Amino acid sequence: MSSANYEIGVVYRNAPRAPIEMVSALQGFGVATVHEVLGRAGLMQPYMRPVYHGECVCGNAVTVLLQPGDNWMMHVAAEQIREGDVVVAAVTADCPAGYFGDLLAASFKARGAKALVIDAGVRDTAQYEGLGFPVWSKYICAHGTVKATLGSVNVPIICAGALVNPGDVVIADDDGVVVVPRARLAQTAAGAKDREDAEIGKRVKFAEGKLGLDLYSMREPLEKAGLKYID
Repeated sequence: MSSANYEIGVVYRNAPRAPIEMVSALQGFGVATVHEVLGRAGLMQPYMRPVYHGECVCGNAVTVLLQPGDNWMMHVAAEQIREGDVVVAAVTADCPAGYFGDLLAASFKARGAKALVIDAGVRDTAQYEGLGFPVWSKYICAHGTVKATLGSVNVPIICAGALVNPGDVVIADDDGVVVVPRARLAQTAAGAKDREDAEIGKRVKFAEGKLGLDLYSMREPLEKAGLKYID
């Protein structure tokens, strides 16, 4: 999806959302686990980093399309937030400005948002942890923005290389951000649980000193590949 394909100047109210039970089923699984279960799909670019560490959030996406250097639609988006949402914002062209600060963080949190994910810049970052409002962003930039050009709210966007539709589930932690399409929620939740259950046993074995060479039966294929040990 290029910027030329974006729908501009619209706000979709009552956008679809994943059922709360599906969001709850995915809550607590890490980004790496979910990314693997999705067939290594849905991951945003690794430049998307948390402003402060130690948070793991999971919620329905409210999408925001911004114009370069303009944060007008962030204020429009605040009205569309419901309890437990994650706001996901992209810009039609790369522009490292601070589209979001502590005042909007307070507003979003009051509306029920869990977090912001933005493929652009944020500022006032020292305030977010105290507010209890986690943010993942491409840049940290003190440069301000204007309010002059329409974007859109609750339209499909590309954020840091990942397609995000309103109501997709977004999971973010210290490893990055992954997007789970609504159509794959149940399958992903079940797969993530199976993977986590399997890894519990593996952690015990590794802690006991078991080698991955043996646990994953690597020795024979390594030998076939030509690996030689020399004393």
